[in-house]
Amino acid sequence: MSSKEKLLERFKSLPSDFTFDELITLLCQLGYKKSDKGKTSGSRAIFIGESGFPIMVHKPHPGNTVQKYVMKRILKQLLDDGKI
Repeated sequence: MSSKEKLLERFKSLPSDFTFDELITLLCQLGYKKSDKGKTSGSRAIFIGESGFPIMVHKPHPGNTVQKYVMKRILKQLLDDGKI
């Protein structure tokens, strides 16, 4: 099993310790491009896929752990986009 597959399986299990850095890596491996507007993007990160529908998330703070409800929303969108 490749590291991409391992990360995807980890994400699909909705762990409570999934980091924002892992999310960025996963989305980039799935073909999404990270887009931001520099200093004006604030805590938002936008990922644009081939379907044209963006995935918009707020960078977690004060920690780096992605909230479970955010992961569920992203998982649904990845399924809807046919990425997984």
